[in-house]
Order: sequence, then structure tokens, then C-alpha cells
Amino acid sequence: MISTEILTQFGLFNGLPESLLEEIAAISREEFCKKGEFVFHEGERADKLHFLINGSVALLVNLTSRPESVTVSFVSTPFQSFGWSGVVPPHHYTSSAKCDEDSNLLVIPAEPFMNLLEKNPEAGFKVMQRITVIIADRLRNSRQALIKTM
Repeated sequence: MISTEILTQFGLFNGLPESLLEEIAAISREEFCKKGEFVFHEGERADKLHFLINGSVALLVNLTSRPESVTVSFVSTPFQSFGWSGVVPPHHYTSSAKCDEDSNLLVIPAEPFMNLLEKNPEAGFKVMQRITVIIADRLRNSRQALIKTM
């Protein structure tokens, strides 16, 4: 099981009450992803939130104008999150996540996580504000990557 001490390293959980961190830890699990393996694929139903413990994950998007996927971002700093689509409707991944090197991930199922946030609205508000920052950052990165491909 993931410890609350590890959870506090993730910016998304910074400052949350210990009791909520314990509940998040109880629904979390650690996964290993080998280099070249996909964590998820663009368009799939998003039902998890992912966090990098160590390693590197490339975020890729498919373009109709190109046969190959375009890398729009790398998640390579420990304690970054990705796969935010699990907590944002319509709950479909907007990119694919492929391990760029062997990686350890923290995985949290979206539905129980959202239930915890609903039961703790003040903390839930903080978490969702932080998720909007992540979304905005990824949108900027994606836009810059796509402009370079033109």
C-alpha cells in the first residue's frame, strides 16, 4: 500500500487532511510499466488517475494529417500526474501514455477518488483547482508541439 508520506510528495495532494490522505492511500496501488509499454491509449475510457513515482512517460496524440503519433509532452519529473481525463467528463483519454523508460506509477481509480472528494468538498475544490492547472499546462505543451509539426 502507498503511504501517506509518499502521497504528500505529489503536488495534487499537498495540504490535504491526513484522514483524506489515508483514504486515498487505501484505494491507490503502485504499478510498474516497462519501457515501450502503454499505460493507456487515446480515446479509451478513462477510469484512473496516474502519477509518476519514477521513470518517464511520453504523452502522444494521433493526428489525422500524420501516420505516426506526435509526442506532445513528457512526464519525467517524479510526483507529476497524468491521465486527468479519469476525473473530467466525458472520461476518455485525450492522449496515449507510453513509458519512455521503465517507470513506477501510482494509480488511483477515478470513481472512488471522486467519491472521496465529494465527501470532502473543501479538499476536493483544491484538488480540482490543481487539476485545471495541469490541464492548462498540457494544453500549452500540446499546442507548442503541434505547431512544431506544421
